[in-house]
Amino acid sequence: MRENDMLEKDEIFSKVLRAGRRTYFFDVRATKADDYYITITESKKFTEEDGSFHFKKHKIYLYKEDFTAFTDILEEMTAYVLNHKGEEVISERHQKDFKKEYSTESEPAKIDKSFTDIDFDDI
Repeated sequence: MRENDMLEKDEIFSKVLRAGRRTYFFDVRATKADDYYITITESKKFTEEDGSFHFKKHKIYLYKEDFTAFTDILEEMTAYVLNHKGEEVISERHQKDFKKEYSTESEPAKIDKSFTDIDFDDI
């Protein structure tokens, strides 16, 4: 059997979520025994100074015996985040005028106005 035939047999069902520089791939695959499992792959694009780019990928294999516990914990974690922080995205990347103040408990935060605010992700 050719490699392409093997890949077609292995991938049963797929969905893609594009999210900025990240892309998430959700794939249902088959084991050698023809049972199904899920892979979740995060692919993130990184651009080099010379204009070339590469992708870093991270993959999770999720098997049927773990579906219920995984789903329960994922739902609990997402509900916690949404209940405590809401759906609005709060980050330096999404708010260009966001300024984070650093301080210790005994000393109030001081912001040095002599530095230029630069977003290195834009360089």
